[in-house]
Amino acid sequence: MRTNSRTAIIDIGSNSIRLVVYQGAARVPAILFNEKVMAGLGKELAATGAIAEDSMAMAEMALQRFYRLCSQMEVDSIECFATSAVRDASNGAELLELAGKIGFETKVLNGEEEAELAGLGVLSAIPQANGIVGDLGGGSLELALVGNGRVSERHSFPLGVLRVADLRTKGKDKLKRQVRKMLKKTGWDQKAQDLPFYLVGGSWRSLARLDMFDSGYPLPVIHHYEMQPQRARRLVRQLASMNKAKLKAVPGLSTSRIPTLDDAAWLLSFVVRYLGSSTMIVSAYGVREGLLFQNVSKSESKRDPLLLATEESGAAQARFPANSKLLGKWIAPIFAEDPAEWQRIRQAACNLGDVAWRANPNFRAERGLVMGLHGNWIGINGAERELLGQALFTSFGGGNNIFPGGGKLASDKATQRAICWGLAMRLGQRLSGGTRNPLEQTQLRKIDGRLEIVMAADLRDLYGDAVSKRHIQLAAMLDLEPLLVMQ
Repeated sequence: MRTNSRTAIIDIGSNSIRLVVYQGAARVPAILFNEKVMAGLGKELAATGAIAEDSMAMAEMALQRFYRLCSQMEVDSIECFATSAVRDASNGAELLELAGKIGFETKVLNGEEEAELAGLGVLSAIPQANGIVGDLGGGSLELALVGNGRVSERHSFPLGVLRVADLRTKGKDKLKRQVRKMLKKTGWDQKAQDLPFYLVGGSWRSLARLDMFDSGYPLPVIHHYEMQPQRARRLVRQLASMNKAKLKAVPGLSTSRIPTLDDAAWLLSFVVRYLGSSTMIVSAYGVREGLLFQNVSKSESKRDPLLLATEESGAAQARFPANSKLLGKWIAPIFAEDPAEWQRIRQAACNLGDVAWRANPNFRAERGLVMGLHGNWIGINGAERELLGQALFTSFGGGNNIFPGGGKLASDKATQRAICWGLAMRLGQRLSGGTRNPLEQTQLRKIDGRLEIVMAADLRDLYGDAVSKRHIQLAAMLDLEPLLVMQ
C-alpha cells in the first residue's frame, strides 16, 4: 500500500506544456514522471494576438494524454495552471474550456503571481538565495527580488523568448530602448547592484548547459551551476557562430530549445548588465516547485532540504535505517573545528552512509560516488557535491585517494577533509556492523594527539582486527595515535 501522496502539476506555458508528477514531502518532492510537449502556444501572439490552430490541437492532444497518465499513476491531487500565452491570447478562454472538458480545472496566473512562485521555487532549492530571480518563459519574463527567505518585490514583462525574436526584427537599438524602459520600472537600478541573478526557465537552463560544455565543467548537474555575468555576452557571440549540428552535440541540451537560444542569450546579457549582477546561478526549481513550497508549513519550510532529502533517501536504502543519522553524531566530535558549511555536507554523507550495501563489493565505492555527485539534491553547489561524493567514495572502500576526476571544484583542503570523513564513517560502520547500539555505547574522540575509541570493558570483543585496521588508517590520516580506551 502506498503511503506517500502524489501530486501532478500541469504547466501550460507559452512555449511548452508540461506534466510533472511528484511524490513525497512537498519540501523535497521526488519527481516520478516529467514530460513536456513543445506546443508553442505563444508563437503567433505578436502577429495575430491568438493561439494558432495547430498549437491548440497539439495542446489538446497533450492534455488528453496527461489526464490519462494521471489516472494511471493514481495521483492524489492535480494542480493545473496557465501562464502568459493563455492570459494574453484572444482565444485563451477557448483553451481553458478545452482543458475543462478533459478534466483539468485550470488557474490562469497573472504576471506577479508567476514571479512570486518562481521566487518561492528558488528559495525552496537555494534557501540562502539573496538577489534577483529571473524566470524566462516563451511569452514573458518574470523578475522577483528574494532575500531572508521571502519574495519582496515582483514584476512581469512581455519579454519571453518568442516575443524577443519578433522585437529583434525591428532593430537592435529599438529593442534595447524598449527593454531598458521596461526594466527601469522595477526601480532596481541601484538596489540590484552586485546581487546574484538566479536563472529559471528552460531556455536559460539550456544556455547554462552550453556554457558547462564550453568550459569543461566536470559535473552534468545543472542545479546551482554558476557563471560570471560576462559569460552571457560570450554566449551571444558563440551562438552567432555555431551551427545546429554543434549545438545538438551538447549533452543535455534539448533540440527544441535551439531555435530560441540566441534570443535567450541576448536578453540574459542585457538584463545582467542592466542590473549589475555579481554572478549568475541556475536553479532547477521554479514556478512548479514554488507552487508546492507555498503550501509547506513555516516550520517545514525552514528545514535544510539537503539534509531532509539525504535522510529520507538513506533511510529507504539502508540495512538499519536508524543507524545512518546516528553515524553523523558518532564521528562529529573529531571534526568539531569544521566550519558550518562543511558540517552539513558531512552529515548528509552520513545520512547516505549505508546506501551501497546492495551493490557488488567491487563497485560499492563507485555506487557511493554516484549517489553523492549525481543525486537529485538541492541546497548544494558543485564543490559541495564533490565533497559529498568523495566522502561516500572513501567510506565504501575507495581508500585515501581522490576519486577519479575529482578535486576540480572543491579545494584541496576540503577534499582531504572529506576523505577523513569517509574513513571515520567506514570505521563506525565496521565497529557497529551497521546497527545502532554499538555507536550509542562507544565514543570516538580526539585528545592530546590521540584518536581514541572509548568503550566499556564488557564490549571489548567489538574491537576486532578489521576495526583496529580502520582505526589505525583514520588516525594516520589525521596525524594522530590510535588508542583503545577501556572503561
